[in-house]
Amino acid sequence: MPSGVKYDTAFRERAVRLLQERRSEYQEESLTASIRQVAGVVGMPYDTLRTWNRQSTPGLAGAVSVDLASENRRLKRELAEAKRANEILRSAAS
Repeated sequence: MPSGVKYDTAFRERAVRLLQERRSEYQEESLTASIRQVAGVVGMPYDTLRTWNRQSTPGLAGAVSVDLASENRRLKRELAEAKRANEILRSAAS
């Protein structure tokens, strides 16, 4: 299908459900092979179905990136605080 195609919610849910059913039926098959097979059957790009699957899997979608982003901000604040404390100690020791 051409790029820029908008899929409705029902189609999206059906495609993800088909992928999940295939994964449970053919457990020895790789995720990549399952996605390629289902994407071919429903007539959509592999990458789109892969993204939808990631988004529908609990704990994998946005949660990981949000957690990493918040952890990154926290660590940057902690580093800045440690640098300020280090400067204070250096100036006091001089």
